[in-house]
Amino acid sequence: MADPSTTPRTNALGQPIGAALDDWEAPPHPPRTTLHGHYCDVEPLEPDRHAVELHAANSLSPDDRLWTYLGCGPFESFDDYRGWMLGACLGDDPQFYAIVEKPTGEPIGVASYLRITPAVGSIEVGNLCFSSRLSQRPAATEAMYLLMRNAFDLGYRRYEWKCDSLNAPSRSAAERLGFVYEGLFRQAIVYKGRNRDTAWYAIIDQEWPTVSSAFERWLSPENFDDSGTQRHSLAALRASG
Repeated sequence: MADPSTTPRTNALGQPIGAALDDWEAPPHPPRTTLHGHYCDVEPLEPDRHAVELHAANSLSPDDRLWTYLGCGPFESFDDYRGWMLGACLGDDPQFYAIVEKPTGEPIGVASYLRITPAVGSIEVGNLCFSSRLSQRPAATEAMYLLMRNAFDLGYRRYEWKCDSLNAPSRSAAERLGFVYEGLFRQAIVYKGRNRDTAWYAIIDQEWPTVSSAFERWLSPENFDDSGTQRHSLAALRASG
């Protein structure tokens, strides 16, 4: 006998249709508020507050690999960087944030929400630019968790991550953070004079409780030894429920 929970609903014509969403309401556009964490805060980006220190943090990189898979950069000067920020980072979509290190209070990375579509409950995270002071640190993971938690708390149903299919570090990061690979969009974008096949990933609201629990346990200070090495990986914590 078929399991009723997996049997598609049908309409009056006998055609299969999706699950009913009688209680769902479209969420609001994310408000420009600071998201507070243990290792970092995620603040609405303000060029006058953040540009100088962000540019300095980005300049610690010995080469331009930070910008290879981003639509912007590299920038020849601070004025170029600030000019880009003023022209591209102050709108509502994308909606940019600075990732601010604790306890120094210094911005060391950038992220944004984009393709914000409240009508269907979908939102994407992107434009990630992590300086060497942020990359592969607990604050980087926490920043992604804070933005993700905020979106699901607001009522979004789908949280997306998209990247150049050739960007192996981004794809690895998406999978580490709990995103599910959904497919390849061929010849999706032209940027920097080259083709981009786009890899799509997402987390949906039904998956969020397990993903969230793993984040919270991973970010706990007890998950790190005296040298700052993790005791349990995010993947292991998700698998353990």
